[in-house]
Amino acid sequence: MGVLKHYAQRVQSIVLDKNLGFAGGYNAGLKEINSDIYVLLNSDIEVTQGWLEPLIDSLGKATVAVCGPKIRSVNDRSKFEYAGGSGGYLDRHGYAFCRGRIFDVIEQDEGQYDDEIALAWISGCAMAIRAELFHQIGGFDDQFFAHYEEIDLCWRLRRSGYRILCVPESMVYHLGGGTMNYASPRKLFLNFRNSLFMLYKNLDGWLRFNKILTRLILDGLAGLVFLFEGKFKYIGSILSAHVDFYKNIARLQDQKKLEKRLIDKMKIGITRKDGHSSKSIIWNFFIRRRQTFNTLHRDEMA
Repeated sequence: MGVLKHYAQRVQSIVLDKNLGFAGGYNAGLKEINSDIYVLLNSDIEVTQGWLEPLIDSLGKATVAVCGPKIRSVNDRSKFEYAGGSGGYLDRHGYAFCRGRIFDVIEQDEGQYDDEIALAWISGCAMAIRAELFHQIGGFDDQFFAHYEEIDLCWRLRRSGYRILCVPESMVYHLGGGTMNYASPRKLFLNFRNSLFMLYKNLDGWLRFNKILTRLILDGLAGLVFLFEGKFKYIGSILSAHVDFYKNIARLQDQKKLEKRLIDKMKIGITRKDGHSSKSIIWNFFIRRRQTFNTLHRDEMA
């Protein structure tokens, strides 16, 4: 903290007494900031000249709640970065992927995803959001701690009728894994658990039951893969994620009711389904060998 004060004496620091994670930390910090627009920027982000103006301009559109830049890798500047690429999608089972990255296949950025487009989510490592809407929707869900909290937030805003935009005119570089290593069992636990949290809160009835049951099966298959690979800590992460999900169902139900009231109160239109793909990235990636965004959606673009 002393280094920050030395180089930027006008910067106000907000000191928390414990680690609240990405979700809780931002919720606590943003309550103290008086601004029309919040810019969330991780410590492992390198910005480029003029990156912010296109995002601010996009938030001037009445139906846009969140927007974010195209994200390239610090380590290989010609490639997209794992965490965000050129905007995020959800597949039919609720798995997150990006334009420019599916699982561990990361594409070269050749301008193929340079269109400004409404999507399912924008990476929380670099996003701009209208402050009023952030608070009206209830902010991040603290219980996520880290990972998937921005996807959940974006989904709730889309349920209110707002758009989530990727603005590739803006670009940043991300170190990736700078705050938590991608191979961390803890990260795996949070990703598996929080994706279930998100599905439970944002879906209803048979659709919710069907998707969570399907995820139970698919997550079990992922555990078998880790078993054959000898990655026993990862199996423990998946099991712990599901146990923690079931332990939290009562809380999730209460949170779901609260968020529905907030969504209904601020609604400006029908639920937007931007960025929801009818494809299964698991089936297409491992069986059909369609491992890039354009090949995944080849049939739709033909």
